[in-house]
Amino acid sequence: MSKNIIITGGAGFIGSHVVRLFVNKYPDYTIINLDALTYAGNLENLKDIDSKPNYKFVKANILDVPAIEKIFDEYHVTDVIHLAAESHVDRSIVSPLDFVYTNVIGTVNLLNVAKTKWAANLSGHRFYHISTDEVYGSLGETGLFTETTPYDPNSPYSASKASSDHFVRAYRETYHMQTVVSNCSNNYGPYHFPEKLIPLFIHNIIQKKPLPVYGDGLYTRDWLYVKDHALAIDLVFHEGKDGETYNIGGFNEWKNIDLVKLLCAQMDQKLGNAKGTSEQLITYIKDRPGHDRRYAIDATKINKELGWKPTVTFEQGLSETIDWFLQNSSWLENVTSGNYQNYYQSMYNNR
Repeated sequence: MSKNIIITGGAGFIGSHVVRLFVNKYPDYTIINLDALTYAGNLENLKDIDSKPNYKFVKANILDVPAIEKIFDEYHVTDVIHLAAESHVDRSIVSPLDFVYTNVIGTVNLLNVAKTKWAANLSGHRFYHISTDEVYGSLGETGLFTETTPYDPNSPYSASKASSDHFVRAYRETYHMQTVVSNCSNNYGPYHFPEKLIPLFIHNIIQKKPLPVYGDGLYTRDWLYVKDHALAIDLVFHEGKDGETYNIGGFNEWKNIDLVKLLCAQMDQKLGNAKGTSEQLITYIKDRPGHDRRYAIDATKINKELGWKPTVTFEQGLSETIDWFLQNSSWLENVTSGNYQNYYQSMYNNR
């Protein structure tokens, strides 16, 4: 069955992998990549598919309601996969309102437009909202986040995502929209913008710059390879039950300092450095406010109901990620120099 799907944030890290998967796997679908091309959005992430006949890019902001309405009308949109979000915790601490506007108001704007445009047959359309495990707060040394774990966000970022999750569920209960939500753990992989831990440290090791580790380095996260996440999103979109939530995790917990040491060891091997060279760059810095001690996802539900599980180990995924960054140094140089921002401004500021 043909579909016309908006994927918001499709030029971003996770979004670009989802767009690529859907464009290549479903030639009968039209995939509309809606992205505002803010600092982390990069069309170079999708240059391998930008000439595909079933791929469309539209530069628009989800805060711009008339623009969203126009896209729905022009492309006869049947479904939405919503990934567009401000997502960096440190940035949310400095500027929380940016996260309220994009993550909360932007999501409600999409819901309102979808509700209006699909009013004749709400059950025939799906609104899929991708969220984070950070909405659940922090875990102790034991236990896992499940789909029924109470929300307890501790940062402006996680609070904004928790709010957007609640609005999506409220629109299903109030207006009978067909919605589904998934909450994922930390993603890593190719095209990751280098403000997050793994790509930042790869970049810093290449540049022989310090590797800043918060606090004691014992904060624990569950890591999910982005290509495995895209496969999970595909399953949830097509086979997930209406109104359900699915937790997507890598079954893969690492303390930050252990992850950094593994990354250093792999980088030294790949760069031909003496063993222990990169570890000398580790620098412990003052902890950030509201830093959650541990996240860990229980992905049993999506495994049992939809048959999803990770396809690679963390060591394999990390090695592939490092190889990608080393083989795509021009991409890394462009996104860290800001040159691509100037290009986008010249190309799209009048559209």
